[in-house]
Amino acid sequence: MKNQLSRLLLVVAAAALAWLQGGAQVINSIGDENMKVERGLKPKEKKAETPYIVDIDTETPYFQYIDSAQNYIYSHDWPIAEQWLLKAFMADPENPSNSMVLSNIATLQRYQGKLSEAVKNYTLALDMTPHAVTLLLNRAALYVELDSIERAVDDYERVCELDMYDTESRYSLGVIAMERGDTKRAEDLFNEIRRINPNSGLYHEGMGLLYKRNGNYSRAAELFTQVIKVQPSAQLLAHRADCYLATKRLNDAEEDIRTALGITPDDPYLYVLRAKLNKLRFQRDDMNRDINTAVSLGLPRDYITTTLNE
Repeated sequence: MKNQLSRLLLVVAAAALAWLQGGAQVINSIGDENMKVERGLKPKEKKAETPYIVDIDTETPYFQYIDSAQNYIYSHDWPIAEQWLLKAFMADPENPSNSMVLSNIATLQRYQGKLSEAVKNYTLALDMTPHAVTLLLNRAALYVELDSIERAVDDYERVCELDMYDTESRYSLGVIAMERGDTKRAEDLFNEIRRINPNSGLYHEGMGLLYKRNGNYSRAAELFTQVIKVQPSAQLLAHRADCYLATKRLNDAEEDIRTALGITPDDPYLYVLRAKLNKLRFQRDDMNRDINTAVSLGLPRDYITTTLNE
């Protein structure tokens, strides 16, 4: 019995749901151009390359190991899933599908905090398919997490070279430029996204971050709202709540913080925002409780104190 390589996508389908905020993306083909969907609307004229499809014999150990990995991914047992994918790779080291297998191993390792190992496996996968856009984006995001910003920039710039329509790489480069204080470069990159796709959520989000950084909180909130209407996220709600706090729209800030906590209740920064809200309302006991919660979730108390005094 034969089955197309697309069946392999099921291996990481469940895992993809766990990585919604700027994390690793699932590889969905082994062609040189791995396409993905950005936050917001897709460019109207962007056309995906025809994926290179390989038939896999479902009776071989290689495919059976992948199938076993899928079962453990559905139950969020990342270590066991990783072991089965490693068995698949070892069972057939020359299989042309191994770029995808290695990428998914790296993603599972990233979930487990095994970041150095994840970098190595993304790199091995890229050695096999050096033009794989999604692989480059995954490794770049991991480099950012590891604070290897220059390596991340190299990967994002490589994606820009490979895909003139890619907006994720331009957004990430814009955020990096903004954090480095180069707001002109950041604005140019965000405007480039708009030229690619005038309705892009990434354009509005990037410009919202830029306006927020420059102190134009009202305009920033408007831009965040445009993205939230299409695709709400805890991160965007937190950004908008911060803008509302700066403009003393306390009830609106409270609503955004409440909604964001419903999405990611273990995000310590949301408790810092709520502490700031309670400070503005002179509710000191509630403020201290939120500060202690944020500390228990891993934020340094000194950072929290500095944030509250801004």
